[in-house]
Amino acid sequence: MMIQLTINNKKIAVQEGITIFEAARNNNILIPHFCYLENVHQIGSCRICVVEVEGAKTLQASCMVEAREGMVIYTNTEKVRKARKLLYELILSDHRKDCLSCTRNQNCELQKLGELIQINDCRFEGAKSKCVLDEDSPSIARDMSKCILCRRCITICNQVQGVGVLNAQHRGFKTVIGPACDLPLNSVNCSFCGQCTTVCPVGALQEKDSTQSVWRALFDKSKRVIIQTAPAIRAALGEEFGYPAGTLVTGKMVTALRDMGFNDVFDTNFTADLTIIEEGNELLGRIKNAFSGGPATLPMITSCSPGWIKYVEHAFPDQLSHLSTCKSPHTMLGALVKSYYAEKIGTHPKDIFVVSVMPCTAKKFEICRPELRNNDLPNVDAVLTTRELAKMIKDAGIDFQALEDGQFDTPLGLSTGAADIFGVTGGVMEAALRTVYEIITGRELPFDKLHVNPIVGLSQIKTAAVKIEDPLPGYQFLSKVTIKVAVTSGLAGAKKLMEQIAKGESAYHFIEVMGCPGGCISGGGQPRPTNNAVREKRLAAIYQEDEAKALRKSHQNPFIAGLYEDFLHEPLGHISHDLLHTHYTKRGVFNEKMK
Repeated sequence: MMIQLTINNKKIAVQEGITIFEAARNNNILIPHFCYLENVHQIGSCRICVVEVEGAKTLQASCMVEAREGMVIYTNTEKVRKARKLLYELILSDHRKDCLSCTRNQNCELQKLGELIQINDCRFEGAKSKCVLDEDSPSIARDMSKCILCRRCITICNQVQGVGVLNAQHRGFKTVIGPACDLPLNSVNCSFCGQCTTVCPVGALQEKDSTQSVWRALFDKSKRVIIQTAPAIRAALGEEFGYPAGTLVTGKMVTALRDMGFNDVFDTNFTADLTIIEEGNELLGRIKNAFSGGPATLPMITSCSPGWIKYVEHAFPDQLSHLSTCKSPHTMLGALVKSYYAEKIGTHPKDIFVVSVMPCTAKKFEICRPELRNNDLPNVDAVLTTRELAKMIKDAGIDFQALEDGQFDTPLGLSTGAADIFGVTGGVMEAALRTVYEIITGRELPFDKLHVNPIVGLSQIKTAAVKIEDPLPGYQFLSKVTIKVAVTSGLAGAKKLMEQIAKGESAYHFIEVMGCPGGCISGGGQPRPTNNAVREKRLAAIYQEDEAKALRKSHQNPFIAGLYEDFLHEPLGHISHDLLHTHYTKRGVFNEKMK
């Protein structure tokens, strides 16, 4: 049903049930705002979006008040403008204002708001809130002296991710956003997904900086510094250099990394293909055992998202056997670099420094895990987020847009389209099905353009069923069997699927979980902002990258075949088990290890 109202003397018709803010936005009327996030966070805490409504005694927060028939609204009266400026100055009075040295300088929503409403003075000075610095975590740093209490991070942590470690502690002027009992993030059941860092409008929450350790390695002539980039990076990095969301900048990224001084530029996609071979064989083994009456833990669940892994270690420690034992692709590649590749180039593994560029803050925690070491060396030495890489490229004085396209180095740089789609929710599952179905039947997966349409898109939980017809010899036990799969992104969706498993009610053989909503394209280390419009564009770019490749199934990668022939010998074999597989840790609510 449509209703009529007037905004700034302009008569408009809007859908009943929307807010004043949405009504104005839908009619190209700008109302400055700050704490609001579309479809995520709507509590009116900042009051910057106030408007004047005829008949109301006070100014109204437009993001909270529903538009009603016949309303007469003014968004820019003298009273409104004065109130906005006053509210902004009060926020600023309890803020550090060290903008030039802040990592969010020129990418700060508070700065942009000040410019929009034309603030050129700050009249209020006085006591400051308690300065709380939390830098214990390897993934996320908190600086509460910059917090403006918008509570976006609380919403994303509690309602979107369902983890619940961030809340308002204490009251009034003493309010601090953080874990209970003022504990650091590293001491609670935080998944380190980093979604809080993507919605924080200022510099209160951000990834733990790794740029300086990477620069030191680059300047150390005794080190061979090798870098790898995740599939989601190529569809998002360009945003930091003025490109529209979803612009593929793969070639320019490779050239930039070479110009920065990295000795080898590899593609994490190579070991995404390798993951499919190892994980696919693991899945087939479990299914075969299950159908022959042997021991088998089903459903099997993907293991490439470290935020998801840490979450399940805390929330469902008794269900860890459902996880695939495969390491994440970037730690697989790190392990291969410090074994297979080190031997190939005649360099001692201790003289190699491996850097991973990831869309993820949880990867910073992941590389610290003792389970991800071989020969007493970490598989990966440093993780940069997409945002950190962009800073380093700028720091190096590189004109990104002027770069020519480069190519990844071989042998660990060639990949198929199946590896590219690891960057989107449903991608790992689709890549696995492309290979597993063909192994079982000898035929290509029977979906248009190889895309398993039911699991494509941004819905929280998606499911699909693939019926096995006329399997090859050796797989006759699967004849007429329907393989059921589920895909979820975001930890709230994962919780729903895990509760089914814990109750013994899961109907699936294989489940893909990505820790961040939408998958890696909207990871905690990706450029800001990340909303559904941006996710859709990055998702489209990833599928474009996949469809443009001649090889689109992981088992078609000739360098993977060569790796098995020369080094690994067989999937799930002794060498693979040592280098490419891992185990997990039961954790309590205070991040303590449990027996």
